[in-house]
Amino acid sequence: MVCIGIPTGTSVLITDRPHLLQHAQTLKPSKTITSQIHVRFLDQPGNRARLPNLCVRRDGVRVAALQTKTAWPTQSMVEKLPLEASTDVEYDAVIIGSGMGGLATAAQMVAKGAKVLVLEKYLLPGGSASHFKREGFTFDVGSSMMFGFGDEGTTNLITKCLEAVGKKMATIPDPTQVNYHLPKSSRFPEGLNVRVWREYNDFVGELSARFPHEKDGIQAFYDTCWKVFNSLNSIELKSLEEPRYLMQQFFRNPIACLTLAYYATTNTGEAARRYIKDPELLRFIDLECYIWSTVAADLTPLINSGMVFCDRHFGGINYPVGGVGLIAEHLAEGITEHGGNIVYKANVKEILMREESNGQQSTGSAGQRAYGVKLADGRVFRGKTIISNATRWDTFENMIGDDHLPQGEKLFRKRYKKAPSFFSMHIGVKADVLPPGTDCHHIILENWDKMEEPRETIFLSMPSLLDPSLAPEGHHIVHAFTPDWIDAWQGLSPEDYERKKEEVAESLCKRIEAVIPGLRGAITLKEVGTPRTHRRFLSRDDGTYGPIPSRPPFGMLSMPFNTTEISGLYCVGDSTFPGQGVNAVVFSGFGCAHRALCDLGMEPSWPAVDQVLKSSLKSIRDGS
Repeated sequence: MVCIGIPTGTSVLITDRPHLLQHAQTLKPSKTITSQIHVRFLDQPGNRARLPNLCVRRDGVRVAALQTKTAWPTQSMVEKLPLEASTDVEYDAVIIGSGMGGLATAAQMVAKGAKVLVLEKYLLPGGSASHFKREGFTFDVGSSMMFGFGDEGTTNLITKCLEAVGKKMATIPDPTQVNYHLPKSSRFPEGLNVRVWREYNDFVGELSARFPHEKDGIQAFYDTCWKVFNSLNSIELKSLEEPRYLMQQFFRNPIACLTLAYYATTNTGEAARRYIKDPELLRFIDLECYIWSTVAADLTPLINSGMVFCDRHFGGINYPVGGVGLIAEHLAEGITEHGGNIVYKANVKEILMREESNGQQSTGSAGQRAYGVKLADGRVFRGKTIISNATRWDTFENMIGDDHLPQGEKLFRKRYKKAPSFFSMHIGVKADVLPPGTDCHHIILENWDKMEEPRETIFLSMPSLLDPSLAPEGHHIVHAFTPDWIDAWQGLSPEDYERKKEEVAESLCKRIEAVIPGLRGAITLKEVGTPRTHRRFLSRDDGTYGPIPSRPPFGMLSMPFNTTEISGLYCVGDSTFPGQGVNAVVFSGFGCAHRALCDLGMEPSWPAVDQVLKSSLKSIRDGS
């Protein structure tokens, strides 16, 4: 509790946690106090305060906000949100979370006529692929590097997902995927600098010019990735747990299917070492994997790398006009237009289960069936299928509980651990600090040995260079983020928490000035987030961005797919194959929707063979 003397009747928020300022109630003074106002900290987003032009400091820490803060979403947007749906019907699918995996699942299912309900805890769809606005800037919450917007092949999954619900988005092509600024060495006294150009041959040519003695190895490794990608890009991407689909694809394109089967158990590091011997170049391959999988090449399945390393050249990196957050908003609109329901401020606390045999409430994992969800406000929604877009930790530990944890989930926790969260800075800068020709995306790393340590690898995106409408005239956006763990931010007093945020932000800005000279002097707006921020706003356990292997996986086969050991319960998103990334979780959504539709009898399947395939995949996964 903080008390401060202010004029009676003034509505004001006093807090030493400025990150809560956009998520507070309008506060009124106590009737018994005439010169002070009692204020409490609030962690529940939703209501927005209209704050006066007041700034108070306590021990050098800002404890009140100026009115110039922009609330997002606006109050008028919040008032229009759908908050209700019928509790008297059984939905074909109840989907927990409107991240991109959940939305992709919903879009595919409503397109086939399924009755779908999406429950979103927050006020906007998209999760880490949403956006927010501050003082004329539109900031992407997460990555601005978008795969999946191509026009050809089958891996253009965002395009196909939007089309399923009658939507299309304009995009802007990015001539480079990323500009790497890497450690200095005797070979590269100024540091290794490599651009990943949109044109594949330009990229391979530039990398070969840096490592001329490895020219053939570079070509052979990336050509192997192309074998994987071309195979994926020639088959329809649906559920790898559905035998009828797999057999159908095999007869249509046996070479592609055999190629994928051959590489299914291969990890990227293994493939790279077949052709490349130079240690520094192999570290570059590690970083190529790390920037999207948050693990090195030895822990990254080649199937996943093949898709990422090649789609950036085939379909290219294309930025959606208006910002990444519009992808989710277009999908949400299309889902409702096709008869689906999305309910916001819907906090799912429990997945309801019962024994399949007698309909009684279950007390163990064997024979359980998920049949509904219970919200924090007591509402219950029933579904023939329950699909969780939450992390596996949030799903099984928080919504189901350890006493119902299936054996497969216990084994999963031995094979995988939580990926790090991020420390992020959304910055508005004067436009002249970014000279013409500046690339949109950069990676900064000064020490190879520290690549996977907290706050060492910096991701840098400036999407307003592609879409100037994201920033006010005369300004640009700089979004910097770096992997970080929540443990470093726990147990701090509010003052120490804010002080540490500023210290880390200052340190990162100094390092970024190696790429953007004069950055700190050009800043006009800065929003800083920590793993605690990601945990609260994205409802992700410890702010994690999904699971990462604890040891080298058995290629793609170690990663869980969409079904679980609890009947009727499915998982989708970065806790399932193929893992992290917007296009990857959309892929997961395509697979999840297909498998659920088959189980609902809305897509053709071979039920007699299903269990054999599921048992085989489970045996391989559990044995890995």
